Amino acid sequence: MTKILTGGVGKVEVTQAIGGLGIDSLDVVPSSDMDAAMKLRAGQADYYLGTCHTGAGASLGVLVGLLGSASCHTFGRSVPSEEAVTALLAEGKKAFGFSMDQIDVIAPLMARAIAARG
Repeated sequence: MTKILTGGVGKVEVTQAIGGLGIDSLDVVPSSDMDAAMKLRAGQADYYLGTCHTGAGASLGVLVGLLGSASCHTFGRSVPSEEAVTALLAEGKKAFGFSMDQIDVIAPLMARAIAARG
């Protein structure tokens, strides 16, 4: 079971968007950014999806500080391709940020790509 923690101002919406996909191999749980960073560091969670109004700063600020920028990526207000998400996951990125107005597109895209990794 792959554990995804959600955070930021849209954490409930991200949790619902992914939960509605019915992917049994994913456990999606709302979290705070600090708790998520600690769980990712301890191996108690696999990924973090954070949201804010712009997708730039607040969605990942604490995680970048505690995990390092090599583990984090922000999409900002852009919508990535499936190939781009797959490449980022292959690079070892664990924490992702995006804007609230992209939840309906990016959350399912991320969930499917993460589930495909197994």
